[in-house]
Amino acid sequence: MRVLVFSDIHANLTALEAVLADAGPVEAHWFLGDLVGYGPDPNECITRVRALPNLSAVPGNHDAAVLERMPLTWFNREARNLIHWTQERLTPENLAFLQQLPEQVRHNDVLLVHGSPRAPITEYILTSEIAAASLEVMPTDFCFVGHTHTPVRWQEENGFVHFYPPTAGEALALKPRAILNPGSVGQPRDGDPRASYALYDTETHTWEWRRVPYDIAAVQARMRAFGLSPTNILRLAMGR
Repeated sequence: MRVLVFSDIHANLTALEAVLADAGPVEAHWFLGDLVGYGPDPNECITRVRALPNLSAVPGNHDAAVLERMPLTWFNREARNLIHWTQERLTPENLAFLQQLPEQVRHNDVLLVHGSPRAPITEYILTSEIAAASLEVMPTDFCFVGHTHTPVRWQEENGFVHFYPPTAGEALALKPRAILNPGSVGQPRDGDPRASYALYDTETHTWEWRRVPYDIAAVQARMRAFGLSPTNILRLAMGR
């Protein structure tokens, strides 16, 4: 089964549509959290994602904050403002969709979470030490995560955990005991402003990172029209 694995859309419909078009036909969609936050299109993104066929989705920390399931003190001032802005705009149908999302989803030997197996919504896997602790409690061969906005693979090998950066466009044969991040659709932070996602084959256990350009200026224009954060507008073009 060919699966689109994607995360951290952050209310950026233009980036989302670019990813869906670039991925082509898939048999399932696995979304790793943060539909909302930062961008100008929260309702449009939720509506688009919840209509995708064979969808599995988990909430991110921004989604949880909109639902008032985590304290706003966890976020900086600009993120807090976006959370309030989003709460004022979400339709009842889209709010209900966020409310019913489970914190984790398991597909046979793959666990889907936003943050980590230890803390599905909040923990950032940024170091080998954190990855190792996550692997200790991981009940599956593989875990797909988002949250850091950075594509990466953490691999357990010979008692150690190794960091492997992505190679876009290369099909990687996965080995058990690995944590993989497809990167961010709507707000990459690895220095590459193009939307990031991955394709996964459940039969061959192959994983392919992909990057796709999109009309960043159009998204920035919508953000300015809504009076959203100048910092977040600028960072879209920087990939930071």
